[in-house]
Amino acid sequence: PTRRSSDLGLKECGLNLSRDNKELKPHGTIDFPCAGYSSSYRDSEDDIIPWHWHPELEILYIKSGNLKLKLPEKTFHLTPGDGFIVNSNVLHYAAAEPLCELHSIVFSPLLITGWEGSIFAEKYIGPLVRCPSFDGCSLKCLFPEPKMFENLFTAAFHALAEDLPGYEFTLREALSKLCYALCLWFGPETGEDCPAPSPDAERLRIMLDFIHCHYSEPLKLSQIAEAADIGERECLRCFSRMIQISPIQYLLKYRVNQSASLLLREPGKNITAIAGGCGFDSPGNFSRIFKRYYKCSPKEYRSRNKE
Repeated sequence: PTRRSSDLGLKECGLNLSRDNKELKPHGTIDFPCAGYSSSYRDSEDDIIPWHWHPELEILYIKSGNLKLKLPEKTFHLTPGDGFIVNSNVLHYAAAEPLCELHSIVFSPLLITGWEGSIFAEKYIGPLVRCPSFDGCSLKCLFPEPKMFENLFTAAFHALAEDLPGYEFTLREALSKLCYALCLWFGPETGEDCPAPSPDAERLRIMLDFIHCHYSEPLKLSQIAEAADIGERECLRCFSRMIQISPIQYLLKYRVNQSASLLLREPGKNITAIAGGCGFDSPGNFSRIFKRYYKCSPKEYRSRNKE
């Protein structure tokens, strides 16, 4: 979904993903790699933040409502005032429960370090983003008082949203404090002797990439597993452990989401052609599965969302 805020300093929020779910759109600019977003979501299949990843870190703040945030193997239910940070290159997904107003700041580690060889990069931020225990973290627990994070984030977000003079300094200072608090929280886990990360995340990325490249074909579980050079049982376990959904369920959901997008992007295209192009073996099967997810037929969905 795409959301546009009326606030001066905020950006349009919309995902442009590569085939392996890496977000392609840069956040901010080369000289200031940081961007803020204000979005509202509802509990609907066409209004979720799908599984994706990006090299920047992302801070989420729940302005109102509730949000279900999922990382591989983990699910969090965030409520008003909650803050959460997702590490660089970590797959994540989110959906409203049932409504959510979300503020977020997405920033490159370079905003804090200045350059890759600086002491900030070598001593603090580099070890932090490479820490296998740090996929994501609630931010309230990092400070003695829960309101400390909230005040820090809202001051930074307000400065960015209102384009206040010197907002770059305000943002960098706030994000530096948050990152240092994370370094203290994870402490020795960021050292050289920390355990190696689980191979499941890389396997999952490979299998998701395979599904996204071949979803229009009649895929089998064995083909998805073979893409990551593992057996079918391990493939099922990997999906279950990491994103709590089976490979075939994910494939069906991805096909339906792609078809919903095509129904709106190509209003003149025949629904039967869209069904076949998204991997459904018959228009009837497509309509039945589509209705299961969107609570209406493909034709009704296109009609309701013409604008």
